[in-house]
Amino acid sequence: MSRYDRQVCLPEIGPDGQARLGQSTALVVGAGGLGTTILPLLAGAGVGRIRVFDPDVVEQGNLHRQTLFRMSDIGRSKAHVARDALKGLNPECRIEAVAERMDPVLGRREVPHADIVVDAADAFAVTYALSDICRDAGVPFISASVLARNGYVGGFCAGAPSYRSVFPDLPAALATCGTVGVMGPVVAVLGALQAQMALSALMGHAPSPLGQMITVDLESWRMGSFRFDGAGEPPHADTLVLGPQDLMPSDLVIELRDEVEAPSLIVAHARRMDRRALEAFVPDRCRRVVFICSTGLRAWRAARTLSERHGTVTAILTDPR
Repeated sequence: MSRYDRQVCLPEIGPDGQARLGQSTALVVGAGGLGTTILPLLAGAGVGRIRVFDPDVVEQGNLHRQTLFRMSDIGRSKAHVARDALKGLNPECRIEAVAERMDPVLGRREVPHADIVVDAADAFAVTYALSDICRDAGVPFISASVLARNGYVGGFCAGAPSYRSVFPDLPAALATCGTVGVMGPVVAVLGALQAQMALSALMGHAPSPLGQMITVDLESWRMGSFRFDGAGEPPHADTLVLGPQDLMPSDLVIELRDEVEAPSLIVAHARRMDRRALEAFVPDRCRRVVFICSTGLRAWRAARTLSERHGTVTAILTDPR
């Protein structure tokens, strides 16, 4: 019996579908709660090449939901631990670990060489940047988010609308697993759905997972889904998400953090602005304005407001520290 007999016997897969998986490259961004569910499922299914991106190390507080890791892994690179575990699971797969934080510069270099991008980072700036890159490159993008006992997963780009089409704006406040908490099983549910969407997209299954959204509410035991094939790009989709290497000398860089949050400026010519100064600010429309803050939320709001008020080309900077 071969490793893949139980899925090859499915008529929608067969030898041809299995061969497509074996020839595919998946870029997985994040080896945390979602990623540690997704990665074994992709490797187990026989995806030929998997590149794992995560800059963090394993911590004890991760283990209740990141069950790919063990106590002996604490302090080690998540990407490298995941690579070693996947090699043990399926030595036929080529597993590559990159212990770096994904940013727009890295994304533009990596995405064109992938057959699918799976966003398991649960960081909005990374999600928007990757979606923009995948939209332009025509690469399928599978993204999920989870908090507490709720979450969603969707398939974007490559002929389907981008992430911005469904989520044109951010919530009023950003919550994280660290501030709100999360249960392990709901993370595993969302991660498994991401993996299924990724595999289905790689094999060209119909109906396509691209243009499909699934919501999971394990507080009230409800699941829902809808298609968004006809969604259009929002009018403010030109608010760029940049990495530090994208900055140009002509950019007007505005630091929204005070000296306590960010003691030093990312570039010498950056200007600090508080809310009052920002409200009175009239930009030079010939210069791109780039905003920086800790989470990206204040920067996003400021960029949106300035763009709508003055028609200015704006951007936000991802994780500059």
